[in-house]
Amino acid sequence: MVRHAKSSWKHNVNDHKRPLKGRGKRDASLVSNYIKNNITPPQKIITSDANRAHSTAQYFKEALGVSDKKFIKNHDLYDFGGQNVMVTIKSLKNKWHTVMIVGHNHAFTSIVNMLGDKYIENFPTSGFVMLQFDVDSWSDIKTGKTIKTVFPRDLKN
Repeated sequence: MVRHAKSSWKHNVNDHKRPLKGRGKRDASLVSNYIKNNITPPQKIITSDANRAHSTAQYFKEALGVSDKKFIKNHDLYDFGGQNVMVTIKSLKNKWHTVMIVGHNHAFTSIVNMLGDKYIENFPTSGFVMLQFDVDSWSDIKTGKTIKTVFPRDLKN
C-alpha cells in the first residue's frame, strides 16, 4: 500500500484534481527509488484516479518497471473511510499474488492497522507499507503481517 504524496492546496481545483506539491514529488521519488531495490515488483499497481494518487503511482510504476498494461486506475480507491478499498482488495484476482494499491487516508491508516500486525499511528504521505497474507484467496483476507514500512522520514538524513 502507498499513500499518495503531499498535495498542493494552492490551485483553485476540486479535491479530486489537486496536484502534488514539490515536497510530494521529491518524497514519492525518494521512497519509490528506495523500494525498487528492496521488493519484488508487483504484478499490478492499482491507483485511485485522483490526480495526487495517480501522480504518486506513476513514480512507483517507473521505479519498479511496471508496464502500462499492469497499471490500473480505479475510482473506488478514491475513498477515505476504507469500505471501498476493502471491497477492492477482497475482489482482486487470485492469480495476482503481489499488488500495490495507491490511495488515501484515513482509509489507509485504518486498513494497515486492521489487517497488519504492527500499529501505525498515521500512514504518512508517500509512505509504503507491505502486508503479507497467508490465504489462497483475496476474499479470505482477515489479518496478516506487516512485512515492511518505508516512510520518507526514514530515508532523510
